[in-house]
Amino acid sequence: MRKIKVLVACGAGIATSTVVMKKVEDLFARHQIPVEIDQIKISEASSKEDQADILISTTMLPKEYKIPAIKAMAFLTGIGTDKVEKEILEAVEKIK
Repeated sequence: MRKIKVLVACGAGIATSTVVMKKVEDLFARHQIPVEIDQIKISEASSKEDQADILISTTMLPKEYKIPAIKAMAFLTGIGTDKVEKEILEAVEKIK
């Protein structure tokens, strides 16, 4: 299976995206899915979406993207993480 390229975004590209990036790495590892993660500011998503498969964000999405864009605030709150993980895995299945 090819590597899935994931953008993990937050407002500044530092704090919350770091937490979410670790959770995404763990999710992909548990399911033995090769992944390449790029931690970005949400303002960079438009310029990077052509080189990625999925966008995972902890902040409001300012527009629609060509790739699946998943809101992952649940990874920070701990509420609804199963639902977000399922959404990510379903997006990966459509990409493979």
